Amino acid sequence: MDTGNSCSSTYNEKPVMQRIQALASMVPATARNLIRVRRFHASTTSAVSQGYKQANIVIVNKKFADDFEKFCLANSGALPLLYRSKPGEWGAPPLSSNSDIRTDCLRYRKYEKGIFTGYLKNLMQYTEHLKEMVTFYVGCSYSFESAVLEAGIPIRNVEQGCNVSMYRTNIQCARVGGFQCNAVVSMRPIPVDKLDVAVQVSHCMVDAHGAPIHIGHPGLIGIDDLSVPDFGDVVEAHPGDVPVFWACGVTGAEAVSSLKSPLAFTHAPGSMFLTDLRSERLVTGGGTSSLETPQVFCISENPPHYSVASLSAVEKIRALERLLQQDPGDRGIKHLFIEDQLLKASLSLSHAKSVLITTGFPTHFNHQPPEETDGPPGAIAMAAMLQAQKKGVVIVTDQRALEMNKKIIEEAVEQGVMQAPVPVVSYQDDGDESPLMFLCHDGNPRFPRFDHLVAIERAGMAADGNYYNARKVNIKHLVDPIDKLFLAVKNIPGIVTTGVSNWAGYAMACALHILSNCTVHERYLHKAIGFPKVLDVDRYTAALPTILKEEKLLALLVKHGIRSGKTGNLGMEVDGLLFHDVHSPMIKKLLEITLERHE
Repeated sequence: MDTGNSCSSTYNEKPVMQRIQALASMVPATARNLIRVRRFHASTTSAVSQGYKQANIVIVNKKFADDFEKFCLANSGALPLLYRSKPGEWGAPPLSSNSDIRTDCLRYRKYEKGIFTGYLKNLMQYTEHLKEMVTFYVGCSYSFESAVLEAGIPIRNVEQGCNVSMYRTNIQCARVGGFQCNAVVSMRPIPVDKLDVAVQVSHCMVDAHGAPIHIGHPGLIGIDDLSVPDFGDVVEAHPGDVPVFWACGVTGAEAVSSLKSPLAFTHAPGSMFLTDLRSERLVTGGGTSSLETPQVFCISENPPHYSVASLSAVEKIRALERLLQQDPGDRGIKHLFIEDQLLKASLSLSHAKSVLITTGFPTHFNHQPPEETDGPPGAIAMAAMLQAQKKGVVIVTDQRALEMNKKIIEEAVEQGVMQAPVPVVSYQDDGDESPLMFLCHDGNPRFPRFDHLVAIERAGMAADGNYYNARKVNIKHLVDPIDKLFLAVKNIPGIVTTGVSNWAGYAMACALHILSNCTVHERYLHKAIGFPKVLDVDRYTAALPTILKEEKLLALLVKHGIRSGKTGNLGMEVDGLLFHDVHSPMIKKLLEITLERHE
């Protein structure tokens, strides 16, 4: 396998930078001619003819050509199709003049019945076979290297004089006919303070794979060890670099392997076809408005994970966050505000497949039930949106309140507040291993049941081991130690925790709706596979909290004897604030921000 072990230079008699500059300034026609006559003394076309577009190559029998074209269109992030030749056509008129696909790549790979059987210097001996075959020219990330360098971003493999690192992933491509495989990615270490620029530069270059599909820990996309690439060379990162992964055209070679056709060819990884097209055309042709400019945010430290959203989505979510800073009851909540926490939490929730939510604060120790109305509405609003986005959702509550909460969920579904019920469970602390057993399959931290834990208006343990309400009354006898689950997460990589207010529960549901309508985020979320997707916007909008739904839910809570936290009143209020005076206007404003259309 063409893995390579380290970055090394071919021209040892010249300084590295001098060789790089010579290759970078070489026009494509000259480079192709040198390759054709075997006088091109470099092992990769990375950094060659900078500013010009390069292409991956896949050659299949003409009877498979239609399916492969559809496969490219269904997986356009990995396989942005530049040109499909006619059977037996050696040249590529839209891409280059005087080219010959039989000779103009540094190396080729040969496949027989889907099995890689060796490298070839040219395909001349297969001319008769090629008359019945079709060549696909697919965009390559080398095409955006010059733009990345011009933006002041280092490209480590270019600095080290070697090929980029490429890896197989666990990302499944959309299947078409006999073509099915997991995506391959290329990795470039990027300084953390250059992530925004790297994403923005490549974002509009859709014919060169576009923006990255993953930023951060490689294990999240099925890569065990960056020091063992499946293709290309090992590239050394610098301190402060973050691994950034772009979809890679070597995915086409993996697809060819899956087909098991009698004969097929691809370029060797790193040995691209050099076109005469300037890469800049892709940038100016993108037509991307400033509102669609991608922004990068760290959403997890353990393991490191970054997400991407458009500027317009980010601005909307920040507007939701500013709205939450209002404190009509003078409850002293403004000092709790942390900038962009709503944004980062909603991005993390968007990536989650399974979410655990806990709520329920038994502040009224002298009433039955002792719960307050502050918390459950926001929790149910968030659960409804997560449910609409087809994520797993579980609510965990105190054992003594389990049946009551199950009944509230059941009645919320009956009244149209939720589309379907969510499981409601309790947590019992039976020893040191209890949190791990609850959160992970068989108690194994490598296999967590949940990606994200959310607490909404929930009591936490004090330093003395007790639980207290706002009046400093010990309510430990009413509280199960669910907060221990949040503490245990520190030792379980991959689970993120968030604590929010009741209103923030509404806002999180709204933020998830905003992200689901953000094409920049959706492309990143789905790894540019099967994109653009047909989004079920109506289902997401139907899951948003509304004044009518929240009024029905609050009435349900009152029916079950749940009281306002501050006053203890059994009526249509939360935390001492009347629903129609304070809460319904807040819900209205949240919806206005969420559903606002940018022109």
